[in-house]
Amino acid sequence: MKARLDAIDWHILKELQEDGRMTNVELARRVGISAPPCLRRVRALEEAGLIRGYRTLLDEKQLGYDVTAFAMVGLHSQTEADLMAFEETVKSWTIVRESYMLSGEVDFLLKCVSPDLQTFQNFVIRELTAAQNVDSVRTALTIRRTKDEPIVPIEES
Repeated sequence: MKARLDAIDWHILKELQEDGRMTNVELARRVGISAPPCLRRVRALEEAGLIRGYRTLLDEKQLGYDVTAFAMVGLHSQTEADLMAFEETVKSWTIVRESYMLSGEVDFLLKCVSPDLQTFQNFVIRELTAAQNVDSVRTALTIRRTKDEPIVPIEES
């Protein structure tokens, strides 16, 4: 465990992951402390970087993004400079929603979301495979999402 947290801190983190929109008063009630110390704890967790931010999770399909696909990218060179250059390029592609550097046969795994298959194919052909240092690209289209829990598993203590 990297962070030194007590049971109340863990409870705060768990509650905020489940509902980041609740008021501080409601959060304090759920974790069993008064509002002022609860707010101080939340701010301390934010300042320590344990809470990175707050987001609203959207349903991409209902917003017209019908294709979710993964691209497995191999690079010609894995020097630190080349890896960092590819990471910067990835940041500029709005179609890429998540990117992971991997060990093993594939250097990067990119999660892509696009309105349709043609848009994704155009991205792969015109941008991804054409990017500097890209050696190979394999893609996989998703059939359906079978689990969606974008949270850290926090065990009850």
